[in-house]
Amino acid sequence: MATTEFIAAIELGSSKITGIAGKRDTDGSISVLAFAQEDATQFVHKGVIFNIDKAATALSDIIIKLETQLRNSTIAKVYVGIGGRSLRTVENKVSRIVEGEEKISEELIFSISDENLAFPYDEYDILDVEPQEYNIDNRLVADPVGVAGKDITARFLNIVAKKMVKKNLELSLQQGHVKVAELILAPKALANAVLTESDRRLGCALVDIGAETTTVSIYKNNILRYLTVIPLGSGNITQDIASLQMADEDAEQFKVLYGDAMVAEEDIDKSEEYVLDNGHTLSKELLGDIVSARAEEILVNVWNQIQLSGYQDKLTAGVFFTGGGSNLKNTEEVFKRICRDDRMKIKTIKFIADVVRGYGNDVKRNGTLCTLFGLLLAGKENCSEDKPEPVEEKFEIPVSGQVDMFANDKDLKEQEAKILADKAAEEERLRQLRESEEEKIRRAEEAERKRKERERNKNSFFSRVKKGFDNLSGELFGSEDTSDTMN
Repeated sequence: MATTEFIAAIELGSSKITGIAGKRDTDGSISVLAFAQEDATQFVHKGVIFNIDKAATALSDIIIKLETQLRNSTIAKVYVGIGGRSLRTVENKVSRIVEGEEKISEELIFSISDENLAFPYDEYDILDVEPQEYNIDNRLVADPVGVAGKDITARFLNIVAKKMVKKNLELSLQQGHVKVAELILAPKALANAVLTESDRRLGCALVDIGAETTTVSIYKNNILRYLTVIPLGSGNITQDIASLQMADEDAEQFKVLYGDAMVAEEDIDKSEEYVLDNGHTLSKELLGDIVSARAEEILVNVWNQIQLSGYQDKLTAGVFFTGGGSNLKNTEEVFKRICRDDRMKIKTIKFIADVVRGYGNDVKRNGTLCTLFGLLLAGKENCSEDKPEPVEEKFEIPVSGQVDMFANDKDLKEQEAKILADKAAEEERLRQLRESEEEKIRRAEEAERKRKERERNKNSFFSRVKKGFDNLSGELFGSEDTSDTMN
């Protein structure tokens, strides 16, 4: 039986494009029903699509795989995450003089918001807007509607990206015949999924280390205050190892199995080597130098962005790491050393076990799918194809060998029985009506037959009478006529 209600989402990462479908349960959690992945290295670079044809094919394949797992249900639309390189926040202010009004109206706030959206950015699109605060007569206000004042200045945080980011994504989706329920800012979906309201209110930094990019989002007072994407990720570590003349697959294995962000040189025996199952070897000292150097570069850039935000001393809840790159050993320890603040709380988020469940261990990837889960949780509308208008159906009693679709549904069984009974009663009524009509016709024909027979009998009687009269006349007058003629 096809699944009729579910939410579907797609994330385009630099290494993988991933699709998921799940059903929202009564407690607000999501039960995963379908999961699919495609390699994205041939058409995505640092989170941005560069080959539209290949991306469209991969998107179409993801939909087909999901529909197959959903028992051939049709996915009418999907929620799609947007992010990647060039994504960042830009502050903008809009001021107005309040004339002819004693208080700030909702219409005025809408007008100010529209003016902010119309602000021109060369080669950039505004993907989302985070209102920061409103200054009314030199007073900071979070909710301005209804506040008395003569002038107002609104401060917005516009989340922008180069136009090609959104354009290439939309073209790929269109070419792949994938209808979009909504384009969702991927970093915000991730933050809403892994951070608590308390974390965002107290102040925190969320660091998502992906394959080719690292996204830094900063929250304070439950509002996004800063966002930027660093064009470095765990894939750079893999490339550094692969530069030692080995396959990317082997380099990735060395990183995952033996990589460490912090290496104590005194603990390394320069003669020791790491060995993979296929027999390939790599010096422990060399691997340690490569991994730690690149990991430190990424984390130094993260700390620099936190400092540029101006919120480095306001992160009461701490710094949260997630994404595949966060699984590198000793990432938290290296970052503590970089920020030089022993009071800084640092935590790594692996997955969202309490909110998303089901589908075995395929969806538990140590933080690599947290953004995808966030997109799934952000979906509100049913993504299944709309049901067709109800039409009159003919129900037939199943014959031998025919599957009974109502076998396990008591209500449908009763409905079927009622329909069949009504149909039988209608057929009986029509039969009786036909018989009644046929009887009337038969009686009419019989009456007509008898009438004709009486008519024939009547005609026959008069014919016999006339013939008898003629014969009698002949006998009475026949001799007299003859004598007269002879005389």
